[in-house]
Amino acid sequence: MHFTWEDRRALPGAGLISELKLAVPWGHIAAKAWGSLQGPPVLCLHGWLDNANSFDRLIPLLPQDFYYVAMDFGGHGLSSHYSPGVPYYLQTFVSEIRRVAAALKWNRFSILGHSFGGVVGGMFSCTFPEMVDKLILLDTPLFLLESDEMENLLTYKRRAIQHVLQVEASQEPSHAFSLKQLLQRLLKSNSHLSEECGELLLQRGTTKVATGLVLNRDQRLAWVENSIDFVSRELCAHSIRKLQAHVLLIKAVHGYFDSRENYSNKESLSFMIDTMKSTLKEVRRG
Repeated sequence: MHFTWEDRRALPGAGLISELKLAVPWGHIAAKAWGSLQGPPVLCLHGWLDNANSFDRLIPLLPQDFYYVAMDFGGHGLSSHYSPGVPYYLQTFVSEIRRVAAALKWNRFSILGHSFGGVVGGMFSCTFPEMVDKLILLDTPLFLLESDEMENLLTYKRRAIQHVLQVEASQEPSHAFSLKQLLQRLLKSNSHLSEECGELLLQRGTTKVATGLVLNRDQRLAWVENSIDFVSRELCAHSIRKLQAHVLLIKAVHGYFDSRENYSNKESLSFMIDTMKSTLKEVRRG
């Protein structure tokens, strides 16, 4: 496995940016890097249907003596789509992290994960605990626990299979939109997102064609519930005990958890925090 450098450019306050392409069997994983190769490595993981540009405004605010690499998950951003017939599962996203670490020759590094990226990063940190020294979760649970979602689990799995078959059977070309149309759609679906942040995501998440812009993401990616694993509390507690990383959980005001009225989601978060507090040497809650 190897990687190539695409280009290098400067961003005020964030150091030098490099575009990377990491070779994988189905194509490549795209990533962008800030800072010096000599700095302590930090892998940045974006949320569902987002891309590496999620970190463009954050990285300049962080200490500049680290080496930050933000990857696009498969089917997102500038990364290759999975091969036809191959589904997107949480475990495959976890394996992508291992592939990226191997390509960059990282034996130990920190993970900064937002939303879905935090779930993937958390699972990786428990599966390969010796490789992660710090785990920073931005408005994300460490795991998604079984609760009332169990009632819908088979429905999710059935819907995922049907959706993939429909997309593969249709073979419809991607629809082209104007930037304004895509931005309106994105902001309508994400009321907390600013116009500036929306434009950043679309900058990496679209490709220009003769008739406008088309979304880069794989059409098989639709609902996050189709690619996540719900775990029992017993498995959650067992996994947390395997962690070797220092954990920082940042819960945003008016963020994911505050915007969800479902009591079980908040109760599950409390369970995970209590479990981490009783298990790990240090847990910081911001």
